[in-house]
Amino acid sequence: MQFKNPELLYALFLLLIPIIVHLFQLRKFRKEAFTNVAFLKKVQLQTRKSSQIKKWLILLTRMGLLAVIIIAFAQPFTSQNNTSNAQRETVVFLDNSFSMQIKGDQGELLKRAAQDLISSFPENETLSLITNDDTFRTTTIKSITNAILTIDYATTQLDYDAAFLKSGKHFSNGNNTIKNLVFISDFQNKGKPLSLPRDSTFSTHLVQLKPVNINNTVLDSLAITKQTATYLELTVFLKNNGESVTNLPVSLFNNDKLLAKSTVSFKDKVTTVFTIPNNTVINGKVTISATNLQFDNSLFFNINSPQTINVLSINEADDSFLKRIYTNAEFNYTSSTINDLNYSFISNQNLIVLNELSRIPSALNTALKSFTNNGGNLIIIPNKDIDLQNYNSFLLNNNLNTFSDPISSEKRLTTINYSHPIYNNGVFEKEISNFQYPKVNSYYNQSLNAASKVLQFEDGSPFLSEQNNRYIFTAALNTKNTTFQSINLIVPTFYNIAKRSLKLPNLYYTIGQENTFDVNTTLQQDRILSLANAEDNIIPQQHYFNNKVSITTNETPERSGIYNIKNKAEILNNVSYNYSRDESLLNYHNLRGLDGVSISNDISSVFNTIKNDYKINALWKWFVIFAIILLIIEMLILKYFK
Repeated sequence: MQFKNPELLYALFLLLIPIIVHLFQLRKFRKEAFTNVAFLKKVQLQTRKSSQIKKWLILLTRMGLLAVIIIAFAQPFTSQNNTSNAQRETVVFLDNSFSMQIKGDQGELLKRAAQDLISSFPENETLSLITNDDTFRTTTIKSITNAILTIDYATTQLDYDAAFLKSGKHFSNGNNTIKNLVFISDFQNKGKPLSLPRDSTFSTHLVQLKPVNINNTVLDSLAITKQTATYLELTVFLKNNGESVTNLPVSLFNNDKLLAKSTVSFKDKVTTVFTIPNNTVINGKVTISATNLQFDNSLFFNINSPQTINVLSINEADDSFLKRIYTNAEFNYTSSTINDLNYSFISNQNLIVLNELSRIPSALNTALKSFTNNGGNLIIIPNKDIDLQNYNSFLLNNNLNTFSDPISSEKRLTTINYSHPIYNNGVFEKEISNFQYPKVNSYYNQSLNAASKVLQFEDGSPFLSEQNNRYIFTAALNTKNTTFQSINLIVPTFYNIAKRSLKLPNLYYTIGQENTFDVNTTLQQDRILSLANAEDNIIPQQHYFNNKVSITTNETPERSGIYNIKNKAEILNNVSYNYSRDESLLNYHNLRGLDGVSISNDISSVFNTIKNDYKINALWKWFVIFAIILLIIEMLILKYFK
């Protein structure tokens, strides 16, 4: 039992006063002699004993009456918690990810959760409500009812541990507060174990909402798997969770025009192939008709008009291997000797190759530094007999590692950095430990320092390194000095370096991931590019170079679809964005193994439990009743006790 006004209990010391008065009575009795009073003495003795008992009973009832009145004014109460006069803080995390679209026994999980939260939480009690993409801090349910009912699905979902930490930060630092975190989600399992951080400063209540069924079919991805001069094959990949699917229609659109349609029947995975004309601009969309989750029933993509990448090779050696790689279909390849070089061409290039120059003139040094600082890519292939001082001056001017004296010794190229961006995009199906090792007859030693290794010799020294979009070979690549031109590795190496110099938009991008692509254009001063469609107009993060604009997006745009890349009213290109498919396959965590949390499947029961845990049962009324009863007892004693 606890007291709201415990200081009033000091008044119980007043109970000593009637005890003292009773024990030390000031009244004195005088003996009076009386003849032949034996009978009267007997009556007097009986009367005095009865009087003493009556006085003790009255004393006890009056002391009890005074005591219960004092306790009643102290306002006693009971509670399952030992915290008195404490404020309550409640933080609710409501998962509004796409997987909450699925239907439970009373409709969509998110919509039902929003209604249960409104009906279960006390109307005027404060709370903080957190979602994946919004925050309502220190407010009331009454104030944000409309906002809760209109919560939309978030395009990206916080990891559960990140959501837990984010929610915990909304509690105050006060010690005399009762803190509860209510975490409402379906707790989808994405192949990562669920481990919530421990925090003893607040109580955690997990509410796992469960769907009626977990059947779902998803348009997972698509890719161009074959391309000829006249047509290309577009392969669509589908996945299924749950029962087998029969005769599911798959439709391919260009804008709103139906191009093709097929049907599939499958259990787990399946592909279907569409054939479409090559060299045709397509603003495409593939759709299916699945009933459970809706966000993964469409997949947008773009096939834009071909754009060529400008490559300039400045040669003092044979460049026939470059001409075979940089064909007219994808590249605008220009070859020049150092003496015939038109310096005005440099700023318009995406990639420049220094093909075995013996020395680099100062004018070219200055032009290349400006070119690389403005986003251009550079490949440096040294001559077998370079002007070492001149080369190292050029390398230092570009913040690159210098060469040491040439070494005339045969050495094999044995190590490929498979994680480097020019090789990690499907060049190799698997890592190769035994391949046809190329060799060199002479090379230059160079330290890596801040450079990224791409290809290495058997002793770990670099054959090809990359630093800030500058690719440096340490040996001449002519056939007299190396066998590198005779192995297939040379093609993806030079091809992907060129492709990275102008990152043309992919078929589509995924919202929530960091996506970077280039737009081949020249902007006037203070102009910017935007991504726009019928519903949204977004200004993405962008970096302008001489002849291109590099655009980076992450959590924008928020809606899937096809967006125009616009320079004011001019449409330069199109790009497509789709929602992540991470939430499409419906597997869920088992929460029963978690310690230190309470687990429920119902929102209202959680808030009832919290309410009961901190419910105060006032007892002062009972003590008033006891006082009345004691008063009645005293009156009865005074009246009927003789």
